[in-house]
Amino acid sequence: MGTRPDASDPQRARPAGSRRGHRAARGRTGSSSTDSGRPEGRSADPVAAGSEGGTVEQAKEACLRLLAVRARSRAELAQRLAAKGYSPEVSERALERLTEVGLIDDAAFAEQWVHSRHAFSGKGKQALAQELRRKGVAQSDATAALDAITTDDEEIRASELVRRKLRSLPRDLDRDKMIRRLVGMLARRGYSQATAYRVVKAELADRGVEGDLDEPVD
Repeated sequence: MGTRPDASDPQRARPAGSRRGHRAARGRTGSSSTDSGRPEGRSADPVAAGSEGGTVEQAKEACLRLLAVRARSRAELAQRLAAKGYSPEVSERALERLTEVGLIDDAAFAEQWVHSRHAFSGKGKQALAQELRRKGVAQSDATAALDAITTDDEEIRASELVRRKLRSLPRDLDRDKMIRRLVGMLARRGYSQATAYRVVKAELADRGVEGDLDEPVD
């Protein structure tokens, strides 16, 4: 701030008339897009551009771009390749090559997903199992990842969620309504009814909220 523009900067040193001429030239051509309608400098999807079924290298590059954003299961990548128009044969070969070099690993993906969603989103095992199924993770890989969460882990995380929720509830809220809200909150996050009732009962007892609270059996 407060410094003079560098006169050697071509963008700053360009005469105003040349900028007007440049804008006029763009106006005559209609836009900076290419004849195909794509913005200049952006490559089209090779399949969308007419390459029949795509190539294995193109499919691999598409997967790598997706993996650069976040980890994904093999089934997720297969779905995205199919949506882009890659043939099943090309997709399978690309996915197999990426699996061979360890860039696709559903067991590791499931472990990472479960840890992250449990620790940061407070998801219970039931919800996590459903999420892994939707992502096409094999039952064996999902089970191994879910087994890393113990009953104590779930109850500790559920207790944290209940304590946080209690801070936002009205102080004069009816006890039964309070229980329904807390148990419902845990159920929506994928905790079993037995775990939810057990945790809610313990947290309310700590706060002097007495009363019978029958615990359902899992």
